[in-house]
Amino acid sequence: MSPVTAFAPPAIALPDLDRVLHQRGYVVLAAADVAALAGVPLSALQALEPSWESLCLDRYLKDGGRYRKRRHACFIAEDDQLQQVPHRMHWQPVEYNALHGGMERWFEPVLPETVRQAAWSALILALARVCSAQRPVPRWHVEAHQFRIDTSDGVGRPTPEGAHRDGVDFVAVLLVARHAIKGGETRVFDAHGPNGQRFTLDQPWSLLLMDDARVIHESTPIQPLHGVAGHRDTLVLTLRAAGFLGG
Repeated sequence: MSPVTAFAPPAIALPDLDRVLHQRGYVVLAAADVAALAGVPLSALQALEPSWESLCLDRYLKDGGRYRKRRHACFIAEDDQLQQVPHRMHWQPVEYNALHGGMERWFEPVLPETVRQAAWSALILALARVCSAQRPVPRWHVEAHQFRIDTSDGVGRPTPEGAHRDGVDFVAVLLVARHAIKGGETRVFDAHGPNGQRFTLDQPWSLLLMDDARVIHESTPIQPLHGVAGHRDTLVLTLRAAGFLGG
């Protein structure tokens, strides 16, 4: 059997970010450009990686799986300042998440020592500035999700709800690590037409940034490579102008 083809991410140059995001509704940046956008060395982003070793089991999966671990935190980005808000539930309407929508999901919070790292706020505020260039608003309500999808069940599902939108304004997916897995292909589709693109994020700290009103996205399941247990780590950030979902 021939190996599955992995399509390279359609990364763009950093100076083209605003134009391409406006034209296409999504962009991919390489790790070096993500670091430059955030104004930090790549090593500062890499210093966040150990916190993915302390994520907690997601006990809300309706398929009964034990393949997803996560932590969650919420922030307000305003006047180029980031303020963490008291820990709150994660909630999505069923219109956007048919599998887990309508549930009050209380995940363990992102660790304080993670939030205190300068690269954490620098990255979120940089993305808030990019989003404000597309859609000027007074403030962004930001949800941060640290995910680890592993192959403990044999198959891990990054998006068990399937192709979806998140019900926010913008979604950022940063690949943090891929270890001993195959699969995990990213698919982005035009929400209002037939066009789509598939590719595999494989570079740690590369970024997929999407206008949530314009595109639908999913990631395909992962499987262990050569029988060795593996995982896929991501940082997902959502930005919404009109408050946090669920009030």
